[in-house]
Amino acid sequence: MTKGKWIPVQGAEGRHSKQAHTDLPEGTYEREMSKEGFFGPAAFFYHPKPPTGWTEFEGPLRPRAFDLTHTHSGRGSGTPSPWQAPVILHNKACEMRYWRMAHNQERIARNSDGDTLLFIHEGSGHLYTDWGHLEVEAGDYVYLPRGAMWLMDRGTADLVEILIIEATNAHFTLPDRGLMGPHAIFDPAVLQTPRIDQAHQAMQANPNVWTVEVKKRGLVSTITYPYFPMNAVGWHGDLAPVKLNVRDIRPVVSHRYHLPPSVHTTFLSDRFVVCTFAPRPFETDPGAIKVPFFHNNDDFDEVLFYHAGDFFSRDNIKAGMMTFHPSGFTHGPHPKALKKMFVQEKAMTDEYAVMIDTRDPLDVGPEAEALENRDYVNSWKTSE
Repeated sequence: MTKGKWIPVQGAEGRHSKQAHTDLPEGTYEREMSKEGFFGPAAFFYHPKPPTGWTEFEGPLRPRAFDLTHTHSGRGSGTPSPWQAPVILHNKACEMRYWRMAHNQERIARNSDGDTLLFIHEGSGHLYTDWGHLEVEAGDYVYLPRGAMWLMDRGTADLVEILIIEATNAHFTLPDRGLMGPHAIFDPAVLQTPRIDQAHQAMQANPNVWTVEVKKRGLVSTITYPYFPMNAVGWHGDLAPVKLNVRDIRPVVSHRYHLPPSVHTTFLSDRFVVCTFAPRPFETDPGAIKVPFFHNNDDFDEVLFYHAGDFFSRDNIKAGMMTFHPSGFTHGPHPKALKKMFVQEKAMTDEYAVMIDTRDPLDVGPEAEALENRDYVNSWKTSE
């Protein structure tokens, strides 16, 4: 994030709240316009109508939604390699694929373009790596260092669906938790590393010929071995794959103020962040807004992958869908969610979602076009 000196401004005009996101002037909707996501200077505007109350929206800036459950033309189909999975969104620093495994991975994968983050959306199975074996299930993040070899086995699952996030030519790290301390959000003790257990030793004993598919600069090379190449008998060091399940994430909450999504950052890369929305209590202060506030998305592209639960700020969105809000327009909750801006029927949210905010504009992959719900832009329209 930019840490430079901002032009010094401090002002107020007309009817406005005393503090952001609380005690809005009666009959108004708040819109935040800020620099560097939610980390820089900001202005808060109060409008008599929702800032997304457009009647028409044309051009490439339109918000987009993709139903990733339709990838590969049907639920029973899939691709045998992660490098054949369709690229949904990408730029020079980040690549997002969606992989539906209906059959076991037969060739070992290795990414030499950058660190890889797997998010298991559906199913379970066994992941074999240079470091050993991990059992994985829905809701697991698995971090794979650049250059790691890995092989996914579905086990007894009929289908495994995986969101693959690449930090192209870069790394994934954990955010600085600052004043909250190193055990906030999740205790590093919950991170699991692979084990050289019986399952992994059984794979090492497999006499088959094995092929490794290495992706470098977007192109795949193959290397063939007459033995299982992930055959280390031991390892030590401070570099390894790790697994984190969303159920182990304990969100930062405030009962008097709706916190920005950046507080839910789970992983950092050089030019983007990965955040996790997990169940949390709604704000209880009567004057605090209880839905995401309208904001100008001017410095970051915003991507949301919906994993499970009731996505309380969205309408007609289901698990397995991905929304893409390019930088440059104002967005916020759908009209249905606005009706509960100050009063919620439940005490807590129950959604799980993965958010990726990128500093550089994203391009839509050619295979993603066929998955798009082109009516998504109209979901903010009201009957008023």
